[in-house]
Amino acid sequence: MTSFIFNRASKEQAKARIALTGPTGSGKTYTALIVGTELGERVAVIDTERGSASKYADKFTFDTLQLTAFEPSALIDALAVAAHTGYDVLIVDSFSHFWSGAGGILEQVDNAAKRSGTGGSFAGWREARPQERAMLDALLAYPGHVITTMRAKTEYVVETDERGRKVPRKVGLKPEQRDGIEYEFDIVGDLDHENTLVISKSRAELLSGRVVRKPDAQFADEIRDWLNAGVPAPTVSDYVAAATASDATYDQLRALYDEVSRRAWLDAAVLDTEGKSVTLGELIVHHGTEAKNRNGSPDGEGSPNETSPGSRRPGQRDHRGQAA
Repeated sequence: MTSFIFNRASKEQAKARIALTGPTGSGKTYTALIVGTELGERVAVIDTERGSASKYADKFTFDTLQLTAFEPSALIDALAVAAHTGYDVLIVDSFSHFWSGAGGILEQVDNAAKRSGTGGSFAGWREARPQERAMLDALLAYPGHVITTMRAKTEYVVETDERGRKVPRKVGLKPEQRDGIEYEFDIVGDLDHENTLVISKSRAELLSGRVVRKPDAQFADEIRDWLNAGVPAPTVSDYVAAATASDATYDQLRALYDEVSRRAWLDAAVLDTEGKSVTLGELIVHHGTEAKNRNGSPDGEGSPNETSPGSRRPGQRDHRGQAA
């Protein structure tokens, strides 16, 4: 018989996972900052738009990290530093660059296909998919609120105005990201050129299908109230503290690994004691191995997940940008 056990479900307090899509000029960055500053006190922006978010620094208080290359590992490392620094809210503006920008997923696929010598994309996707999955897992496991913006391809439609005249209007279409990306988020909103937000997907019933003209702090408060409705839940930061506790035993770390695995947070990006970017799972394994070597494992088995500790992704960097 299998060891699967069903437990009674309960709603826990959660962190925001929001995606805002829209064409240029639709207010994605501004809306992200409005919502972000209401959800938390310390806000960080990963800016891929040549410092465009800083144009709003006179209206909002936030820290910024400007990136010019968009390899999946770069976002993972940035997430690790942001988590270690303790930002309540992390805005990725825009997430589209990690798909179609320099070093993004599409470029990773193209480069891998060329290395394979086949010229086809199958081999490229086989190599790039794990990088993409690791990036998404790290993003969704961030210990604070996450808001991403995504560019939408645009086209013009001709409409009739109140005077009966034919006028063009710019509309946003599919976001520049992989198909199905909206399934990764709890709330997805589509902005148009009039700064009207249409909630196209929401796990919050009160927001489903809403049309919000020029979203403001009241809209952000509704999101916060929904997130806070539930029992308190542990965070990634709590698990990091438990994993690095000097008195943690092997059995405790093995149980911790199992709990983090059930929450699907093993791939959360964190910094180890040397300031290098690792996953939360790797961190627990490393300290579990140390505890085993220090005190011995009761059953004589290996580290918490039976894998070698200290493994890192190829080319992984520490928070100073140095190669591991």
